[in-house]
Amino acid sequence: MITFSLNGKIIEYKGDEDKTLLDFLRNTLHITSVKDGCSAQAACGACTVEINGKAKLSCVTKMGKLRDARIFTPEGFPPYVLKTLANSFVNEGAVQCGFCTPGFISRTKVLLQENQRPNIDEIRKAIKPHLCRCTGYKKIESAIQQSAKAIEYQDNVEPRKSSGKIGDSYPKYQAYETAIGKRKFVDDIFLDGMLYAALKFSDYPRARIKRIDISKAEAIPGVIRVFTAKDIPGEQYIGLILNDWPIMLDEGETTNYIGDVLAGVVAESEEVARQAIKAINIDYEVLKPITDVFEAIDGERIHSVRPNNFETTQFTIGDVESTIKKSAIISKGKYRTQRIEHGFLEKEAAIARPGNNGGIEVFSQSQGIYEDRRQIAMILGIPEEKVRIILIPNGGGFGGKEDLSVQGQAALFSFLLNKPVKLSLSREESIRLHPKRHPVYMDITIATDKKGKFTALKLRAVGDTGAYASVGMKVMERVAGHAAGGYYIPVIDIEAKTVYTNNIPSGAMRGFGANQAAFALESCIDDICRQANFDRWKFRYENALVDGLTTSTGQKLEAVGIRACLKAVKEDFYNAKYAGIACAIKNSGVGNGMDDESKVIIEIVGENKIILKHGWTEMGQGVHNMALQTLCEETGIEAGIIRVEVDTKAQIKTGMTTSSRATALVGLAVIDAAKNLKNDLKTSSLRDLSGKVYKGRFICDWTSKPGTDKENPIIHYSYGYAAQVCSINDNGEITKIIAAHDAGKIMNPMLFEGQIEGGVHMGLGYALREDLPMKDGFLIHDNMRKLGILRAHETPEIIVKGVEVKDPIGPYGAKGMGEIGLVPTAAAVANALYAFDGNKRFELPLKEKNNGTDS
Repeated sequence: MITFSLNGKIIEYKGDEDKTLLDFLRNTLHITSVKDGCSAQAACGACTVEINGKAKLSCVTKMGKLRDARIFTPEGFPPYVLKTLANSFVNEGAVQCGFCTPGFISRTKVLLQENQRPNIDEIRKAIKPHLCRCTGYKKIESAIQQSAKAIEYQDNVEPRKSSGKIGDSYPKYQAYETAIGKRKFVDDIFLDGMLYAALKFSDYPRARIKRIDISKAEAIPGVIRVFTAKDIPGEQYIGLILNDWPIMLDEGETTNYIGDVLAGVVAESEEVARQAIKAINIDYEVLKPITDVFEAIDGERIHSVRPNNFETTQFTIGDVESTIKKSAIISKGKYRTQRIEHGFLEKEAAIARPGNNGGIEVFSQSQGIYEDRRQIAMILGIPEEKVRIILIPNGGGFGGKEDLSVQGQAALFSFLLNKPVKLSLSREESIRLHPKRHPVYMDITIATDKKGKFTALKLRAVGDTGAYASVGMKVMERVAGHAAGGYYIPVIDIEAKTVYTNNIPSGAMRGFGANQAAFALESCIDDICRQANFDRWKFRYENALVDGLTTSTGQKLEAVGIRACLKAVKEDFYNAKYAGIACAIKNSGVGNGMDDESKVIIEIVGENKIILKHGWTEMGQGVHNMALQTLCEETGIEAGIIRVEVDTKAQIKTGMTTSSRATALVGLAVIDAAKNLKNDLKTSSLRDLSGKVYKGRFICDWTSKPGTDKENPIIHYSYGYAAQVCSINDNGEITKIIAAHDAGKIMNPMLFEGQIEGGVHMGLGYALREDLPMKDGFLIHDNMRKLGILRAHETPEIIVKGVEVKDPIGPYGAKGMGEIGLVPTAAAVANALYAFDGNKRFELPLKEKNNGTDS
């Protein structure tokens, strides 16, 4: 027996001494402030606890090492300390998705016990074991500094005061509960009688499944049932756009990548389920995988129903070949960008339980609960009305939680067993399963006249979309549509191919093709400037889009903020010893001929409670705040009485939370719903209005697909704009990034800054070292530490400059900002290195000297 103290209580442990403390805390005691982000890889810091006065990673701490230990989780911190730390994090904007925050708070408590006045370098050293994918660390560092000051002087840190209206830095919705670990993520939920599931993935990227032998797995004590594709009552194949992705593959079918699911086990515990998965025996006929995207274009079909190059976006304006020949200055090159893992801290998890009238309920972390509903109904062969999806705000998405991951299998198993089932992936399984950022190959030529005005652009792009379509064709559509960036180029010839391979699928990721295109374009611009001795800032300013000019897709723009952004970084650019500069444009809304729609419901429960229902996913970006603050602005209602819900029970069908569109769409829908509420409030109190419901809607149904023969086409209802400068010192080290972003209207300054800082941090990793290499259809590694995500001590200073050129569509003039933070970053870094050493870069990651190495 091992005896130790946990949060002041004596624990007598008689179990397996090799069990980890994290496992014991979460799965035995259900203490869920301590998070599992890396599956015992000791890579993320989310599981940090205090043991004998030191910060330790509970995921690698064995129970056998805890004899006579004194252990504290946030649940056991002194109330003053916990409140001070949590409010400091909330007030400084250090909580976005918040999955990592309890771990940072535990680390901060121990740091301040050892060092009451840590300087910034000591803070960065202390938090080296931690990852945050949302914030870029700057607001976390500030929160720790504020915590130190408060604790030293025994000050009470109270919640930030705010009106809750537009333009105010109202704290992120539920940030305090999230910071202390009280708000649950999906994997933190435990239901009575809940069973646990695990999945059997393909051992090969391409192989014919000859036989699936589940007999040994079925015989293991504690196994409830083993499932295969034969158990699916409805559709086997699903997808966001094309129904090409199997929920499970059956005997006689061929695997398409290493993340294909061949079977599932439901058991009394996750441990037993995973043991049973290992006992499943698969007999394969191994085939040679098709992994080279260029060989795949005209190669043997991966999916018999369509060619590997299943979609090509193509459009032209003018005669590009003759224009290039007549041009004075030409830059051309073949550029390549890499596959990237999203690196969200919360791994995939879903819980399903029986619903009413033979239906199913699912607790989902998805980026689109109504898409979950549609696809799960297909799998189960039941009407959508019998599927209820309840959003649990997730621990980071960045596009990686758009596709159905484990929700479908969890729902299937629960539906057939009539029992609640939880299905959670390990970090290794997460990396193996979900779609990544596209590797894109770009052969680009740009040309100018002798004065430096653009004359033409030609692009041939090929994207490796992997085994399944996901939204790959839409990503490559954005590569094409953003090829000219934020500049007016009168003659263009653009082609972008989407191609199947046997690699891990590629799909949505923050930037969605615009960042790949920006790297190639902006690198060519600096080459043009070097050839002709043009001023790099002036060249961009004079060629920048302005109101009335058209994008490469032919859309005439208004409210263009690129020149304003360039002005904001002009002094920083000229004052830097070595500087790189890049501009960006990023669409808001799916557009391209598809509807962008949002609906909301405002329910008056009483004078102290209002429920605001919408369909968008909160994943750290602050969409709940945008809805709530818009309602406060329109009606003057106090923010603290508003509760936000996202649940398909409301029947307000909404698309994916993607394309930097949620702020605008939910804001406009709230404004519409608030019209009648405002009028009623002129003569009635909230108490008088109890029970009343107000509905609002906004739809953009006037866009067109690029390349359609239409006069004055509108491809997207809005765009965001940016300019960034990367400054490098004499040692070739990045010292700071200056990011000027046109938000149209800055709805919440603190959240705006946090979004841009987080985007820049992600863009720096993309530029410098993030990569997820594969060989012959297999991952080179599935280790979170090796993903190359930058840590706090490796992240340079980030200066955010807000620009407001009001959009004619967005609420109060707001533009989408969720993605554009990283779009120009890699290009700015590449151009800074070009200025430093004269070597032109054609491939990401740049693998150049930076501010340190992962440790």
